[in-house]
Amino acid sequence: MKWTGDFENQRRASQRLAQVVPISLALIFFILFILFGNLKDAGLVLLNVPFALIGGIAMLLITHTNFSISAGIGFIALFGICIQNGVILISVFKQNMLAKMSLDRSLAEGVASRVRPVVMTALMAIIGLMPAALSTGIGSETSKPLAIVVIGGLLTGTVLTLFIFPLIFERTYRAEHTHYADDLPASRELAAH
Repeated sequence: MKWTGDFENQRRASQRLAQVVPISLALIFFILFILFGNLKDAGLVLLNVPFALIGGIAMLLITHTNFSISAGIGFIALFGICIQNGVILISVFKQNMLAKMSLDRSLAEGVASRVRPVVMTALMAIIGLMPAALSTGIGSETSKPLAIVVIGGLLTGTVLTLFIFPLIFERTYRAEHTHYADDLPASRELAAH
């Protein structure tokens, strides 16, 4: 029998988490590769992970909350939500391109049609986690870091996914889709609304 304290338990749990997160990301990448059938789209979707990391880490720093196992679990949950948003956007972009829309119009209409579901998903998760993030009672040391990470990551992840992700997609696919006629009047009309 070996006696250990909280510090030793935290250290061992952090080591396990350091192994689980990369394995989780590798499994997610593999599933995305199977879903899309190519490395490019799977990699594009994984680019949403840093968008979420920015907000999660920033929120931990702003609230002076230490990284813990529950914060790590919050990051894993956050990655899932942000990857879901990326899959939704890529699917609609590709569907629009198959309908012979120009790349610019595919992106503009794709984002416009998915703003509401993406924002509502993030907003409901943020509202649902707010009590846990603001709690100070018994057990809050477990739930609070998870909620803080998810809220912060959703704030930045949602905004960056809707504004930056389409630009990255456009850069990646521009050379392949130059054969589509650029529908500039339609693109300008969508941008004006």
